[in-house]
Amino acid sequence: MDPATPTPAHLSAEELAEHDRVVAALTGATRELAEAQALTEVDLDEAAAVTQEIEALTARLRASARGGPLGAELGPDGTTIRNHGNTVTGLRNPIAVFTAEHRRVDEEKHVHVDVDLGALYEGPPGLVHGGVSALLLDQLLGESAAVGGGPGMTARLTLHYRRPTPLGPLHLEGWLESSEGRKSVVRGEIRDPDGRVTVEAEGLFVLPSWAAEHPAWKGRQQSFE
Repeated sequence: MDPATPTPAHLSAEELAEHDRVVAALTGATRELAEAQALTEVDLDEAAAVTQEIEALTARLRASARGGPLGAELGPDGTTIRNHGNTVTGLRNPIAVFTAEHRRVDEEKHVHVDVDLGALYEGPPGLVHGGVSALLLDQLLGESAAVGGGPGMTARLTLHYRRPTPLGPLHLEGWLESSEGRKSVVRGEIRDPDGRVTVEAEGLFVLPSWAAEHPAWKGRQQSFE
């Protein structure tokens, strides 16, 4: 799939809203199932029975499934990029942590996101995996670059792990530090419930030439819907 040409939406705005509502519910239920599977202590016979039920449901979904990745799709307005396979924000991705509706932008164009990470994101016992922290900050900085007017893709990402990040509620904040041409420097951080910074990040984001030539990419105010 050519990343410079997202697939045009084939549904009206009303149809798309209903589609997204149903798909989001399916994704949420799948996410809850995955966490329940990780935490369950049912006996082995029950686990085997549930396995058969899950396999049957999986077969029903695979009966009509696309053969490759979701790629990017344009919304009905012709400018919004819908990237529903995104690992962090994808509407169809059961391990995605937040969606566009969870994002808040303040008067200084800092991006704020509150997340609640459970057992699926554990690294050391009771703590968030360091790679998950990097994943979230990579996405956050991309969002922040776009909001600040300097959208791009990750060229460099540097992280400083200040202290362990606990599972549970966390606050993420990111902001555009500077921008010149197609290059932007962005900063961000993760804070625990006590307001302490656990991870800091600085990233260099560059808008590829193919994206700079596409209005939906260069003009977006968020990385993806």
